[in-house]
Amino acid sequence: MIRSFRCAIAAKLVVGILFVGSFSAFAQQPLDRIAAVVDEDIILQSELERAVANIRGQYAGREAQLPPADVLQRQVLERLILMRLQTARAASTGMRVSDEEVDAAVTNIARENKLSPEQLRQHLARDGLSFADFRSSLRDEIVVQRLRQRFAQGRINVSDAEVDAALKAQAGGNTQYRLSHILVALPEGATAEQIKTGERKIEGIKGLLDRGEMEFSAAAVRYSDSPNALEGGNLGWRALDQVPTSFAGTISSMEIGKIIGPIRGPNGFQLIKLEETRNAQAGEAKMITQYQASHILIRTEEGASDASAKAKLETLRARIAGGADFAELASKDSEDAISKVRGGDLGWFAQDDFGPEFGAQVSALGDGQVSAPFKTQAGWHLVKRAGTRQANVTDENRRSQIRESIGQRKLEDEWSRFLRELRGEAFIDIRVGAGADAAGAG
Repeated sequence: MIRSFRCAIAAKLVVGILFVGSFSAFAQQPLDRIAAVVDEDIILQSELERAVANIRGQYAGREAQLPPADVLQRQVLERLILMRLQTARAASTGMRVSDEEVDAAVTNIARENKLSPEQLRQHLARDGLSFADFRSSLRDEIVVQRLRQRFAQGRINVSDAEVDAALKAQAGGNTQYRLSHILVALPEGATAEQIKTGERKIEGIKGLLDRGEMEFSAAAVRYSDSPNALEGGNLGWRALDQVPTSFAGTISSMEIGKIIGPIRGPNGFQLIKLEETRNAQAGEAKMITQYQASHILIRTEEGASDASAKAKLETLRARIAGGADFAELASKDSEDAISKVRGGDLGWFAQDDFGPEFGAQVSALGDGQVSAPFKTQAGWHLVKRAGTRQANVTDENRRSQIRESIGQRKLEDEWSRFLRELRGEAFIDIRVGAGADAAGAG
């Protein structure tokens, strides 16, 4: 699963950077009132106010879609709290982002916006953001994406049977669906009373929509507990394999503009709206070289140094040269939770599927050879190449896309659960708004 989530997460890096940047851009302001204490960190009132102002600016001319001021403040503060918790968790595991990596990200963002880095700096200055603060918030965003990537590698697995089932379900069509949702969240282990309260709230929202008293996107902004509430609940374009099986069949037969629900899911009650549909274009046939290989991964983000990780792999390589079984060592010593249960087997993959550094090492080996220790972004590796083949990747690409889609769907559910657990375990002292009444609660 390394390649699926590495690519997917990297592709999303630019999304929300300017929004998140506004959150952290004011941390260097003179000391003012504390809006919230998050474990050993704080969120300042000025930071919260500027983040709220940023949202109001995005809704200029559409202010009626925003929730009341106190609700908007609560939603924005929750985003700030979750960002603090995620960056703290990443730091506790040793995740770091170098200046060179931030420089590369700045260049990419400028290019995406058809600007030079200097022009980007000027745009930020006109918006009242210092370049140093922007870089700091960008560093936080990168490290959070890496935290999510590691989470995916350690917990998300998609079986061949799941891919086969999705292919069968999609036989004869490549339709994609643009969806929006409204979520009324339930806590882990919700009581009967909490469930009843959630049901009443979602039914009340549905009543507003059924009577035409509010647009779906406005209701999402005002009432949804989802992290994308302030984006009108937009879920983007999805194939059926990216839609939970509980309502995938219903989506495929829905009319555009229709709403289904309430649906009870892993995170609470949902209303789902079908915004529009489109047909995805099938790719042309293409032949490529694929490799089959196994690896042993030693990470260096848990406090281990490069030298110790490399030394450990040198020892394992010497044992393999002396007759030890690569798969047995991978099962025992590899820190890739997904592949170690298969003796380090990564299956068949194209050269750059796991990144250029990994691909260059594999392509340079002969079948049956074991590499010297080498480093990638994931950590230090030993790789044993098993074979090569020429493959028509039209079908392989489709399987890979479906595997990634299913993995992303699973990741969304698991990541939401993880964030709820992270917040539940933290000391959160909210000192503004209605939340101040429960100050000090985790």
